[in-house]
Amino acid sequence: MIHPTPRVLVADLREHLGRTVSVCGWVNTLRLQRTMQFVLVRDHTGTAQVTHRRPGAADPLEERIEELTVESAVRVTGLVVENPAVRLGGLELVPERVELLNRAGTPLPVDEHTGLEHRLDWRFLDIRRRPAAQLLFAVQTTVEQALREFAYAEGCTEMHTPKLMGTASESGAEVFELGYFGRSAYLAQSPQFYKQMAIAAGIDRVFEIGPVFRAEPSFTSRHATEFTGVDLELAWTEDVEDVMAFEERMLAHTLARVAERHGAAIRERFGVEVTVPAVPFPRVTMARAQEILRAGGWDPEGKADLDPEGERALAAHVRRETGHEFVFVTHYPAGIRPFYHMRAAAEAGLTLSFDLLWKGLEITTGAQREHRYDVLLDQAAEKGMGTDSLRDYLNCFRYGCPPHGGLGMGLGRVLMVLLGLDSIREATFLFRGPNRLTP
Repeated sequence: MIHPTPRVLVADLREHLGRTVSVCGWVNTLRLQRTMQFVLVRDHTGTAQVTHRRPGAADPLEERIEELTVESAVRVTGLVVENPAVRLGGLELVPERVELLNRAGTPLPVDEHTGLEHRLDWRFLDIRRRPAAQLLFAVQTTVEQALREFAYAEGCTEMHTPKLMGTASESGAEVFELGYFGRSAYLAQSPQFYKQMAIAAGIDRVFEIGPVFRAEPSFTSRHATEFTGVDLELAWTEDVEDVMAFEERMLAHTLARVAERHGAAIRERFGVEVTVPAVPFPRVTMARAQEILRAGGWDPEGKADLDPEGERALAAHVRRETGHEFVFVTHYPAGIRPFYHMRAAAEAGLTLSFDLLWKGLEITTGAQREHRYDVLLDQAAEKGMGTDSLRDYLNCFRYGCPPHGGLGMGLGRVLMVLLGLDSIREATFLFRGPNRLTP
């Protein structure tokens, strides 16, 4: 029985110096000269040079190389030799066999000059051809792994909550409606209500990474209609401060892991230095934030919330004053927060809630939740929400639901800031927005 030559990753070629191996990948570049044929073959770990000297007579190997096109999928079997003149690690592959596994059509629909929206139409090629895009998903994997690692160490139970809801309970204007066996169902805006049900079920700390759907007609660099949310709920919290303290330690742990595994590559590919933040993060009340911004010339235009310009300006101010990239903005007015956010005891018009800004972009919203049934009823009525649609949710608070608080964080926004990207479209495998349902 003939055993096939083992596949070797490009990054591991030096370990096989002087041996015959196979490299599987895509044709990155072709240089077909009169006496020599050079093929650069790329896999997900790097690029290797294949060097073939034309024999001057009929040669099947020469003919096969002539058939190749850029981005064709190939398997090249050959001898790994050392050649200091080769910039790609000082190694080259002298081919014995070249297999054309799938020929790429020409011309390619994208190149290095293609704009982002067109690149999204050909996302598989865009990612495959750009090492920075490949790195992004390696970083995303590390971020998720580190978030889970920290959550598990802190006693969290990972849950998988439903993404189909029977009522548009949290905000009917921002949900997707779909048919469901003769009646209407809705895609979940967040796992918020289900997280709180898990707390009421006696699951002490709840953690989830999963899809979130928002029917917002937002055409900005930071919004998507489907994204990955990182959600957390903690039972027996005494104050919203417990939630903020948990998040800042979680992010410090996560960024330390990213710096350790990818810091040098991120610096090379994105020109960004990954900084592990000191804890605690600065805290600024919304009232104080508006004072700071007005003093700097920011015009709130009668809004109770911060707009993107205000968020960037506040973050810049905090960075100048403290050197910190993060800032918690706390105590948002009740009028712009959901009914289930707890009100401040000293001032009922304010909530025990926060947003976390990182380099001027909001990545998290969190709060101490209202766990008292009668108070929840009043606050829902105040927001004009009928109790019929909230019945299953409100029942959780009738039989001993403990005090609790939690947060929701957007994974795409975290990656945007971490890698210095201009748009959440680049931080997503296949972006979904108001004008994009394909590929």
